[in-house]
Amino acid sequence: MQKNAIILAHNYQLPEVQDIADFVGDSLGLSQMAAQTSAAVIVFCGVHFMAETAKLLSPEKKVILPYANAGCPMADMIREEDVLDLRKKYPQAKVVCYVNTSAAVKAHCDVCCTSANAVAIVERMFQETSQVVFLPDKHLGAFVASRLGKTKDSLVCYPGFCPTHARITPEDIEAAKKSHPEAQVIAHPECPEAVLELADYIASTEGMCRHIRTSKVNEFIIATEQGVIHRLEKENPDKFFHSPTSAAICPNMKLVNLENIYLSLVEGKYEVDVSPAIAPMARKSIEAMLKI
Repeated sequence: MQKNAIILAHNYQLPEVQDIADFVGDSLGLSQMAAQTSAAVIVFCGVHFMAETAKLLSPEKKVILPYANAGCPMADMIREEDVLDLRKKYPQAKVVCYVNTSAAVKAHCDVCCTSANAVAIVERMFQETSQVVFLPDKHLGAFVASRLGKTKDSLVCYPGFCPTHARITPEDIEAAKKSHPEAQVIAHPECPEAVLELADYIASTEGMCRHIRTSKVNEFIIATEQGVIHRLEKENPDKFFHSPTSAAICPNMKLVNLENIYLSLVEGKYEVDVSPAIAPMARKSIEAMLKI
């Protein structure tokens, strides 16, 4: 109360971090929730691009990332200059960036998207152009292309990827299905295409939570970062969840802990800001998505 702060925790955070948070969810949803509150301080338990997004949607609030070097390897695979090069190479194309990018990258894209709305956003862009560049996640891009029936020439995918989702293999899914034959396989679209082909349902983390909440199935194999299973178990105590591999852990998502959350509140660090030179442009790409 003294700080008028709100604590946000991404679905992949440590269980104890999720348990003390005011809100648990995906990166964009959390930023939107925080913007609607009267809190003056946002403590974002996640990685750097998430805190940046919160700052873009709440420029008047102080945004804190409890662990300064909590980054996203996939977001780091593309830089501002890479987007500018793509713009030159494909001058007629619309550029769609996944929310898992820096504010500097978002600033040079036409529209942002999430894993939940990527298909709808890209489909809308194809109403305006015959070519779309999608970045940075090649796996999410391939999923979108398959849903829309687009070729590699029409939907150009940047070769980035999430190392955590890439560690989930078709062999892992097959072994998990053999161990749990009654379980439904739910996969995140950041997974490789061969994994998605074995899934019964493909969804973002929030989509997974909604689907499982209403599903009559009571056992699931969850092909995404293991952190979300804690939330799923809390929300569905009568259902059972399995990770297909112990390798599905993002070390960056586990850098925030109770101690550095406490210190961030006491000391007010580490504050995340977005340069005034790029903030309006980056915000514009998010607003374009929300309009669609």
